[in-house]
Amino acid sequence: MRIKYSVARTKRKKKVLKLAKGYYGNKGNRLRQAIQQVNKSLTTAYIHRRDKKGDIRQLWIVRLNAAAREEGMSYSRFMDGIHKANINLNRKMLSEIAIRDPQSFKQLAEIARKAIGTIKKVVGTEK
Repeated sequence: MRIKYSVARTKRKKKVLKLAKGYYGNKGNRLRQAIQQVNKSLTTAYIHRRDKKGDIRQLWIVRLNAAAREEGMSYSRFMDGIHKANINLNRKMLSEIAIRDPQSFKQLAEIARKAIGTIKKVVGTEK
């Protein structure tokens, strides 16, 4: 008796075609094109999930830089002071503090300034 793999083959096809639903042209309903496009799509989805983490970190850094500049410091000086003062807050938390609680961020900037031993620059007075 010959086995045709009909159940397993149909299941496999349905799984791929379900993932390929909505693709452009015949990539959504022709098996070979669907398999190729699904493989490519899953690969780029994996890569872009990693890239998204870097993009979010970059956003936190931009926010911290803007908040630190309002306090008369650069981002790198601020982070150096935070590390020297042994404040164990990550960039995400520092960014949230800068947005939601500017008074606390001002205190953190002051602590960082004392840790690296610099004086506050008044913004807008340089010529």
